[in-house]
Amino acid sequence: MQNRITFLVSLSLFVILMAQAQEAVIVPNDSTFMPESFQANYDSLYVDWISRHHISMGDVDVPATVNDEQLVDSLLIDRLQRIPTTLELPYNEDVHKYIEYYAMRIPQKVSVMLGAYNFYAPIIEEALGRYDLPLELKYLPIVESGLNPKARSRAGAVGLWQFMIRTAKIYGMTSNTLVDERQDPVKSTDAAARMLSDLYNIYQDWNLVLAAYNCGAGNVNKAIRRAGGKTDFWQIYARLPRETRGYVPAFIAATYIMNYYCIHGITPAECTLPLASDTIMIDRALHLEQVAQVCQIDVEQLRALNPQYRKDILPGQTQPCPLRVPSAKLSTFIELQDSIYAYKADELVSKRAVAKIERSAGGTLTKGKNGGQYYKIRSGDTLGSIAKRFGVSVRQIQKFNGMTGTRLRAGRSIRIK
Repeated sequence: MQNRITFLVSLSLFVILMAQAQEAVIVPNDSTFMPESFQANYDSLYVDWISRHHISMGDVDVPATVNDEQLVDSLLIDRLQRIPTTLELPYNEDVHKYIEYYAMRIPQKVSVMLGAYNFYAPIIEEALGRYDLPLELKYLPIVESGLNPKARSRAGAVGLWQFMIRTAKIYGMTSNTLVDERQDPVKSTDAAARMLSDLYNIYQDWNLVLAAYNCGAGNVNKAIRRAGGKTDFWQIYARLPRETRGYVPAFIAATYIMNYYCIHGITPAECTLPLASDTIMIDRALHLEQVAQVCQIDVEQLRALNPQYRKDILPGQTQPCPLRVPSAKLSTFIELQDSIYAYKADELVSKRAVAKIERSAGGTLTKGKNGGQYYKIRSGDTLGSIAKRFGVSVRQIQKFNGMTGTRLRAGRSIRIK
């Protein structure tokens, strides 16, 4: 009975996570697959992200020449084995390629990611600890998004953890015109931790978990079947999608470079975002510009702290929305709340709940034999609406027509003037 229950639980998780199977982006490559976040077409987005996240390259010392002595196989193997983790971090030629790529081809990007990591690490480590997951998984967003919460893949995956909309909904994240919680570092990290935990309950092997996170449980199961039931990542390697073959080695290399960047002469860029911030729950419509102007906070800093708000609008009137502000500005926000909500409210956040329709006047006045002007009553007309339309009073209409009440009959003509 217990085995049956366990099987059913695993099966239900499987159904949920199978959705990922169709979400992998398989991009041809003559050699080991290079994750999308590494590729050249991300360069302009990357530069924009650097400026938005207040990461200053300044005088970052980036090595100008390659130091092959630090990339000797025996040294790399020894360093990987010294990292305290329950995850397997084996070494092979694919892992070597990625370590070389991080250390020698994109040291400047590594420097920026180190700066961003100092900001996001507490959020990620807290979520991993909440679900009792290995802390080394905190390096996974480096491979997924380059630690860019605004990253968007060609397939439409978004955020630090690159969630597709379908999977995001399974894990309770909202995505609409104003809010995309896949870009919320806190909510998306919690969702990613739950998903990783779910996958581990199925596979009991972290390399297979990483593979399934990347290409979906369906593709991993297919590779296992084609490999005759083998459940070792490296033994099913050739049967996995090309993207996933490079994914696990890239993760091992990311773990390496985040622990040994100093050896390769890389220093973290300065992230000027406030490491200390507080969250306020907003229950009214609010625009980031209102907060920025009244509290005197750089609006780009607010956007970087709250990347989930696509149009800078927090729809708090629909559902309470979290707003992260620098801790130093928390008391200012509390003291000036009324002024914040009132600042340019009509321009920035106010919307009409009811719109009055300006209809055409309709109908015309015709001249009678006695010189008076007459109007033919239409369905829906009232004395009040007719009087307003032609600039007269109800009493005047009643007087002209010998009326004591307000009842009208469609099709009948009444004198107006």
